[in-house]
Amino acid sequence: MQDSHTLVHSATSTSLQATSLDESEAGARPSPRNLNFMRKIPPGAEAANILVGEVDFLDRPITAFIRLNAATHLGNLTEVPLPTRFLFIILGPAGNLGRFHEIGRAIATLMSDEVFHEIAYKAKHRSHLLAGVDEFLDAVTVLPPGGWDPSIRIEPPEKIPSQDLRKSHGKPKEKVDEEEEEHKIREENGLVRSGRLFGGLRNDLKRKLPWYFSDFRDAVSAQCIASWIFLYFACLSPIITFGGLMGDATENRMAAMESLVSGFVNGVCYALFSGQPLTILGSTGPVLVFETILYDFCKRNALEYLSFRLWIGVWVAIFLFIMVAVDFSYIVCLITRFTEENFACLIAVIFIYKAVEKVTMIGVNYPINMNPDMPLDYSCWCEPSNISMVDSETVNWTSLSKKDCVKVYNGTLAGSGCETPQYYPDIFLMSILLFLGTFAISVFLKNSRTSAYFPTRVRVVMSDFAVIFAIFSMTITDFFVGIHTPKLMVPQEFKPTWKGRGWIIPPFGSNPWWTAIAAPIPAVVATILIFMDQQITVVIINRKENKLKKGCGYHLDLFVLSCLILICSLMGIPWFVAATVLSINHVNSLKVESECAAPGEKPQFLGVREQRVTHLLIFVMMGLSVVLTPVLKHIPMPVLYGVFLYMGVSSLKGLQFFDRILIMFMPAKYQPDLTFLRQVPLKRVHLFTIVQLLCFILLWVIKSFKDTSILFPFMLVVMVGIRKLLDFVFEPRELKILDDILPEITRRKKEEERHERESLASQGSNEDENHDGRGASLGNWRMRPSGNLVIPIQKGNVIKIPADAINISEEMNKSGVWKQVSSSDLLSNKDKEKDKECEKSSKSRTPPEAGNIGGKNRLSHVPEEEGEDVGITIIVDPPSRNNSLGAGEPGEIPV
Repeated sequence: MQDSHTLVHSATSTSLQATSLDESEAGARPSPRNLNFMRKIPPGAEAANILVGEVDFLDRPITAFIRLNAATHLGNLTEVPLPTRFLFIILGPAGNLGRFHEIGRAIATLMSDEVFHEIAYKAKHRSHLLAGVDEFLDAVTVLPPGGWDPSIRIEPPEKIPSQDLRKSHGKPKEKVDEEEEEHKIREENGLVRSGRLFGGLRNDLKRKLPWYFSDFRDAVSAQCIASWIFLYFACLSPIITFGGLMGDATENRMAAMESLVSGFVNGVCYALFSGQPLTILGSTGPVLVFETILYDFCKRNALEYLSFRLWIGVWVAIFLFIMVAVDFSYIVCLITRFTEENFACLIAVIFIYKAVEKVTMIGVNYPINMNPDMPLDYSCWCEPSNISMVDSETVNWTSLSKKDCVKVYNGTLAGSGCETPQYYPDIFLMSILLFLGTFAISVFLKNSRTSAYFPTRVRVVMSDFAVIFAIFSMTITDFFVGIHTPKLMVPQEFKPTWKGRGWIIPPFGSNPWWTAIAAPIPAVVATILIFMDQQITVVIINRKENKLKKGCGYHLDLFVLSCLILICSLMGIPWFVAATVLSINHVNSLKVESECAAPGEKPQFLGVREQRVTHLLIFVMMGLSVVLTPVLKHIPMPVLYGVFLYMGVSSLKGLQFFDRILIMFMPAKYQPDLTFLRQVPLKRVHLFTIVQLLCFILLWVIKSFKDTSILFPFMLVVMVGIRKLLDFVFEPRELKILDDILPEITRRKKEEERHERESLASQGSNEDENHDGRGASLGNWRMRPSGNLVIPIQKGNVIKIPADAINISEEMNKSGVWKQVSSSDLLSNKDKEKDKECEKSSKSRTPPEAGNIGGKNRLSHVPEEEGEDVGITIIVDPPSRNNSLGAGEPGEIPV
C-alpha cells in the first residue's frame, strides 16, 4: 500500500492509493486528473509516503519512520508531483497484509493531525514521536463499532475547531488586557484622536498609499467583471428612480439627468481617492426629505432654490472639513454591532418592501379585469372648458387622452364610460413572473458554488455571474414573449432637465446677500444627516468579519465626501452618500474563498478582493448610460425589482440580529450551534434580541412617515444611548459576545478590578497585623497561627485544612504526575547515555530546527535533550526507464 499525504501547517489533504508492494507501478506517469488535483493542495506542501507490504523472507515485521533533512522529489512515488519529507515503511511476513494495511492507515491519520505532524517535523528523539502519539490518543475521538457504518463517508465539518489549546500544553491562556486590545484595534482603524490637526487624515493617507497601486492590480479577475456588471444595474435603477422623485419634489430643478451626472462625478472621484473604495455611493431617503423641505421653504419665501442650496452645501463642506481636522470620526467607535445591525437590517427590509411595493403598483397602473363577463363602456371624450388655456378651434378635442385632456389642455371629460378603467390582462402577470424569476435564478445560481453538479470552474462562474445571467435571461424572455411590460426609462439627451438652469449655479441669483449667512442653520441638520449615513455604512463594511487587509480610512472618506458635496452644490446635482445595501452587496460579490480544499471539504472564507476598479467602472458606465439608452430601454422594470429583492434578502444573510430573530421561533434542540448560544444563556439572548427588535420597530415607524423621516439619522444617536443603557442590564462578558464592548466599559472594569485588588491587599495587611506577624501568606491562601491552612472561596466562605495532618513529601511521591516525571527523568538519563555513545562514532552535523513540541498531557513531560538521534544517508541508484525516481546522477539523501 502506498499513502501520499500532504503536510502543511495551515491545511492538510490526504490522497490514498492502496496496492500491495509488488503490484505498484512506480514508473507510471501522473495522470492529468491527478495534476488537476494539485490545484487543491496549498503551495509549499510536502508529502508523507507510507509503504506497507509482505515478503517471504521475513519472520517478523520491520518498521522504519524516516524524515528527510530536506524535501526531495522521488519521481512518481507519490501520485501527485510533491516533494517527499517523510517515509514510513513496514514489511512483514505473508498473511498479515490486512493488519499492515490498518497500521498504515493509522500512521496516515497521525500525519494528518495538525499537532502531530508539527511534532514529526521538530522531533529530535524517538521519545518525542512516542509522546506525540500519546498526546494524539489523549485528544482523539473514538466511535464505537456499532455506532456508525464504516463503509459510509463522514462529511467534513463546516468549521474545524482550533488546535491552539493542544499546542499550548494545556497551559491557561495569558490574561489579555481588554482595554489595551480594544485601544489597539481602534488605533489600527484610525478611531483614536491623534491630538493634532488633520492627524487622522495623515494616518489614513500613510495607511492607504502603500496599497494604492495594488488596488488596481488586484482587480484582474473575472469575479470583478461580474461584480461590475451586477452593481451597475443595481445602482442604475435607484439613481433614475431617485431622480424621478427628486424631479417631482423640486419641479424638475434636479431630476433623472442630474442624478446620473451626480453618480458619475461622485462615483469616479470617490473610487479614485477614498479610503474605502468598497463603499458604493448612492441616494438616500433622509437626503431626499431634506431636499423636499428645503424646496418648499424656498418656494414659500420666494428664494431661488439652487442658489440657496449652493450656500448650504458650502457650509456642509466646511463643517465636514472641520470634523476631519479634529478627528471627529473617532466617535464611530461608539457605533457597535447593536446599532449597525439595526441600521443594516432596516435598510435591507426597506429594499425588500419597496421591491414588492413597486411590483404591486404595476398591478394598480395596469389592472386586471376580475369580471370578464361584464360588458365594458368606454364612451368618453374631451370637451373644452371655459378656462381652457388654448384656442378650442385649433385642438382636436375628441382625440385627446384622458390625462392630456385634464392636465395639459385643462379640458372636461364627458361620457358615461369615463370612470371605466383600462384593463391590461397580461402585463401584471408577466411582471410577477419576471420579478420572481429574476430573484429565483439569482439565488439558485449564487448557491451553485457549493452544489454537487458541474466542475468547480463552471460553478464559480455561475455563482459570480448569477445576477447577470438572471437579468439577461429574463430580459430575453420578455423580448420574445412580446408583452409591453414597463421598461427602464433613461434620459436620451445630455442637458439639464429644467430649462431655467445650467451646469454651474450662480451664488446668489435673485436671492439677497443674507442667505449666505442664514445657510449654516439648515447646513447643521444636513451635516448630521450626511455624517451619520456615511459613517455607519463604512463601519458595516469595515467590520472584522469581512477580513479586510488594507485598512480603513474614515477621515479620508469624510474629507473626499466634503469635497464632493462642494462640487455637487456648485453644479446643482444631488448629494450622494454611502448606500448601505449596495455597499454590502458589493462586498458580498467580491468575497474570496479558498481553492486549496480537500475533496468534500467546504472552502474557507479568506477575505474580500479589495480594489478600486469595480467602483470606478460602475460609475463610468453610469455616465455613459445616456449613450446606452437604445440598449437599456429594453430592460423590464420588474427584472430590476427582482434584483432589489435579491439584494435585500442577501443583505440579511450574516446579520447576527436576523439570526437571533429566527432562533426565537426554533425549539432548543433544532437551534444551530452558534458561539453566542454556547456562552450566553438562551433567555438572556432572547432579552437582548427583544430590545434590539423594539429599537428596529421604532426606526421603521420614524422612517415610514414623511414628516418624521428626516429624524432618522438622529435616532441612530438615540440607538447609541440605548446601547449604553444596556450596560446596566447585561454583564460585560455577555455584551462582548452578543455585541461589542464600548470603550468606557473596559476602563470601568479595569478600575473595579484594581479597587478590588487594593481592598484585598488592605484586608490581608490588616489580618497579618492582627496576627502579630505569626501568619504566613501564599497568594490568597493564608496559614493561620493555629496551624490551619485557610483557602478563600466564593461569597466570602473559606476552607480550613489542618496543616499538621498533611505530609507534603509523602503526598507528592504518591501523585501520578510525580511518578511520570520521575520515570521521564530515568528515561532521559538512559537516552542521554546512548546519545553520547552515538555522537562519538558519528559525524558532526547541524541539528535541525528545534521547536517547542508537545501536548497538554504526556507531551509536556518529554525532556528537552541536547543530543538527537543519529542521521543516516540513503544512496539512491541511477533510475531506470521503467522505474524513474528522478533524472540526474546518483545522489545522497540525508535523513
